Amino acid sequence: MSKPPNPSSLVRAWAATASLVVALGLAEAAAAELTVEALRARVDAASGPPDLVKLDLSGLDLAGVDFRGADLRGANLRGANLEGADLTDANLDLVVLRDARLAGADLRGASAFSTVFAGADLQGANLAGASLVANFERANLADANLAGASMAADMKNQSMGLMRARLLKANLAGANLEGVALSRCTARFADWSGANLAGADLSRCELAGGDFTGANLTGVDLTEADVQSARFVGIAGRDQIVGLSEARNLERALFE
Repeated sequence: MSKPPNPSSLVRAWAATASLVVALGLAEAAAAELTVEALRARVDAASGPPDLVKLDLSGLDLAGVDFRGADLRGANLRGANLEGADLTDANLDLVVLRDARLAGADLRGASAFSTVFAGADLQGANLAGASLVANFERANLADANLAGASMAADMKNQSMGLMRARLLKANLAGANLEGVALSRCTARFADWSGANLAGADLSRCELAGGDFTGANLTGVDLTEADVQSARFVGIAGRDQIVGLSEARNLERALFE
């Protein structure tokens, strides 16, 4: 009859296995973190669009890096410096860009589904034609180009809840939003002053407390949008606003 295993041997074996698991986990985490130099070398060496999925690039100085077409899904770029970076046609789905610096960056045609830009600086960035069902809460988008961007609620993902653009207290002063699709967005207390919103779809958006002073609203759609306490002072194209009479809380908005 064989002897039962020695309890102390079992403990030592378990400890060794646990140590190996921890070591492998640390190795995997280290592999997901790159220095600026290593990242630039990896991007330059890629024969096609670089695969940067789920990398931890938080806090890195990546100003001016060429990320064209890069797959950055799930990457962590929190607090990173991406000023002037080329992110055209990049996949930024599920990326964390909270408090990142993207002033002057090129994001034309990029995909940013459920991406976090909260607190990010995108002043003067080019996001024309991008898909941006993302969180821009308190983000700085002053003078940015969002012409033709797709930011409307994703009605195909209702099982995940209503996925829509969040612009709570965002700064969009002077931004170009011509023809942008923003239906069902939540943008309470956002600053739209001096922005070009010609032909934009803001139907069913939450615009309460927004400042549209001096904005161009020619052809903008405000059907069923909540405009409570919003300021429409010195706007252009008031007589060409679509669905204005159907806007919610219209009597509580300020028009001058």
